[in-house]
Amino acid sequence: MALLLILWIVLLVLGMSVALTLGVSSLVQLLADGTPIVVMAQRMTKAMSDSFPLLAVPFFIFAGNLMNTGGVTERIFGFARVLVGHFRGGLGHVNVLASVIFSGMSGSALADAGGLGNMEIKAMRQAGYDAGFAGAVTVASCIIGPMIPPSIPMVLYGVLADVSIGRLFLGGVVPGLLTAVALMIMVAWFAKKRDYPRDPTPTLREVAVSAKRAALPILTPGVIIAGIAFGFFSPTEAAVVASLYAMFLSMVVYREMGLKDLAVVILDTVRMTANVCMIVATASVFAWILAAHQAPMHLAAWLLTLTSDPLMLLLIINIAVFIAGFFVEGLAIMILVVPALAPTLASSGIDPVHFGVVFIFNLMIGLMTPPMGVGLFVVSGVSGIKLETLIRSTLPFLVPLAIVLLMLMFIPGLVTWLPNLVLGAQ
Repeated sequence: MALLLILWIVLLVLGMSVALTLGVSSLVQLLADGTPIVVMAQRMTKAMSDSFPLLAVPFFIFAGNLMNTGGVTERIFGFARVLVGHFRGGLGHVNVLASVIFSGMSGSALADAGGLGNMEIKAMRQAGYDAGFAGAVTVASCIIGPMIPPSIPMVLYGVLADVSIGRLFLGGVVPGLLTAVALMIMVAWFAKKRDYPRDPTPTLREVAVSAKRAALPILTPGVIIAGIAFGFFSPTEAAVVASLYAMFLSMVVYREMGLKDLAVVILDTVRMTANVCMIVATASVFAWILAAHQAPMHLAAWLLTLTSDPLMLLLIINIAVFIAGFFVEGLAIMILVVPALAPTLASSGIDPVHFGVVFIFNLMIGLMTPPMGVGLFVVSGVSGIKLETLIRSTLPFLVPLAIVLLMLMFIPGLVTWLPNLVLGAQ
């Protein structure tokens, strides 16, 4: 097992992609163990074909891409701007609020950063905001995307930990809104300190016109949450509904997408889905090898020797996950860690929905921490802001996010209240 872990770390340091590091190190360990190579193919195939909920992932990716291409994001941005743009540092607040609205449709942080991000940063720079601040707000606010349902990471976590995806979706609502409030407080502090501009106060007519333009997209999260909560469809079926609705808006209602555009969106979705699937498949082999060597049992036994207090155990795990997020892609961490930790935490009295939402929030913070912060690279790529400038400007926003993370850890009700209210206590 030492060979597996050492080789994986070395390959990561050398800059190989996450999927390849997991695949190559797993292959070498299987050869060293004398295990037939066919096992690797079997495990990879099983990982992708055994779970119906995983079908939600490509459909949510597809929905996000449709909205970014079909004029939906522009309407969301415009609506958020008339609501909060007139406050000091208004476009910073708009950036955060637009992420809250868009998160209820795509379920992806990177779809937010790549789609809305380009529009938001361009508007902020034209209004006189410095580039670093504009990029930092965009990176920080994109992590709201996977917190407010729908959420691709929550689907994957639910599959790995055998936890109700519907409860996870509802559990992420309050943390997502709390994150938005924390970021807007930070934006207000910067705006006052740097005397950032504000938009003119909109008239009621302007608010009504913007609300009308954005009304149909804003309905999406309500339809998804209500449909899952009241049993009209499963999370996987909700992803299909979201995709069909996004296609209807983009191609029929707004008519900003044609068949050629649809083909491009489908191709982009296939590429993104293939990347996720490769990580899931190779990580499943990696996790299977760890399980065969009884690594999860040893890890659980070691953690329980550190403390018997559930909250301290949760704190230790989250510190470790936060540090791992500097160096390892979040999806890989989830697939490797969750199967090992979920049973241990459940036996310690920690609600699996509570842990899942906290864990995912922690992983999303990893999107904005160098050197592996994928959110940093996406925002830098779409905006042209230098990576060094973006990293330096993003660091202060870790403070409100760390405060929210601690609140979620030590006040479980922030996560569990809404699922228990809507679906009943477990």
